[in-house]
Amino acid sequence: MKTILIADDEHKILMSLEYSFRKNGYNVYIARDGSEVLEILNTLTPDFILLDIMMPKLDGYSTLEEIKKLDKLKNTKVAFVSAKNNPEDVQKAYDLGADAYFTKPYSVKQIIQQIDDLIDNNH
Repeated sequence: MKTILIADDEHKILMSLEYSFRKNGYNVYIARDGSEVLEILNTLTPDFILLDIMMPKLDGYSTLEEIKKLDKLKNTKVAFVSAKNNPEDVQKAYDLGADAYFTKPYSVKQIIQQIDDLIDNNH
């Protein structure tokens, strides 16, 4: 079973994504900010991490920088889902090592398909 860690501070978005990924056969972990992500990663090595950019405590960019320092996560794919859609934000995400960038509003079905493809191409 594929494992995904989803981080978003908007409860409705988090619950919608969690439900959709579970329905598609994923083992899902959730976090409400970047510091929770890092705490969960102390004991979890997911196949994929989906991050919002604008979160309290530690934003998505800073969280990704910390993730990239962890050797055990070198094969874990990471993507952003964000309302920030200007080219500078997207480029910053890729410069930091993101594997994909999804802008809100989005199609959950499309996100799941692209994440499936990224995970499958990694194995």
